Amino acid sequence: MDVRVGDELIMKKNHPCGCNRFTVLRIGADFRIRCLGCGREIMQERIKIEKNIKKVMREEDA
Repeated sequence: MDVRVGDELIMKKNHPCGCNRFTVLRIGADFRIRCLGCGREIMQERIKIEKNIKKVMREEDA
């Protein structure tokens, strides 16, 4: 899956704050993402993140 730093991810499941949109801060074996609702940062394995992505939005697309 082609995910880059700065992309906005729309996930299948909501964060506990109710938002399902995240910004990618770091990529590698693990992803660091920031919730756009509450601002909390999450670091999780690449496999788990990629499995839960519904849509990837880039600034080029907007």
